Amino acid sequence: MVRYAQKPEKDDKEKKVTFTAKEAIHCPVCEADFHREELFSGRLNAGDLTDELHRLYIPMAAYGEIHPLVYDLTVCPSCWFAAFKHDFSELPPASVNALQAGIASRVESAQRIFDSVDFNTPRDLAAGAASYYLAMISYEGYTKDFAPTFKQGLCALRAAWLCNELEERQPGENFAYVAGLFYRKARFLYRLAVELEQKGTERLSMVKWLGPDTDKSYGFEGVLYVSSILELKYGPKSKPELRVNALLDGKRAIAKMFGLGKSTRNKPGPLLDKARDLYELLKDELQQDDEETDD
Repeated sequence: MVRYAQKPEKDDKEKKVTFTAKEAIHCPVCEADFHREELFSGRLNAGDLTDELHRLYIPMAAYGEIHPLVYDLTVCPSCWFAAFKHDFSELPPASVNALQAGIASRVESAQRIFDSVDFNTPRDLAAGAASYYLAMISYEGYTKDFAPTFKQGLCALRAAWLCNELEERQPGENFAYVAGLFYRKARFLYRLAVELEQKGTERLSMVKWLGPDTDKSYGFEGVLYVSSILELKYGPKSKPELRVNALLDGKRAIAKMFGLGKSTRNKPGPLLDKARDLYELLKDELQQDDEETDD
């Protein structure tokens, strides 16, 4: 009988999901030095892509559930100033005083929503969601050259995704309600960001990653798509005429940007498929609105 040697157990390092970066980061707000928590490569198993272009991941036996969004932002554990990696150290000097003065309120407001969050320990879902909320506040201090409106919208959208995950794990803790607030904020900010881009006030061409998730950047077409689907799903319905106009804008943008009905060889496949589905949803709701008006 042939005996096979048992596969050795993974050591602690191989089981870890994240590691602490060696290079220290200097906070431009409170002058503290700290080290980022980074996600090891090879720990993710990609799953489905949602209609909001959110990439889901299949839990792996060795590592369990992993949410890369949790680790994408840089957050100072001392003053809770937060921004995307490439923006963190580029905070305009004129904004430092305001962010210093707002430390207490920033920390308090985040803790009020996400109780017991601590950025001195490994991040969990709550810390990840809190990091996006903090970045929404922090980007108030950035100039238009950084396209802060869009980045605040992106942070609001990702915060909503993570709050939905928290609701699944902690039902009844009002995270679904908080997710709804973030979704509505994201809808407003995405729409505003598109308007500012069209006016030339905040150029999205300056943004290195338009997301919306961490796995793939879908460029400006992705921004238009996300803006349109957020309008459809989370836009206000109290004023039917305004809603119809907003949905018509979304329908036109999708048709124009994705060339529906024309050659689409150069368009990214997953986004094109989602755009087709969204176009039909927009058309159906607009048709339903017309029928209700006729009645």
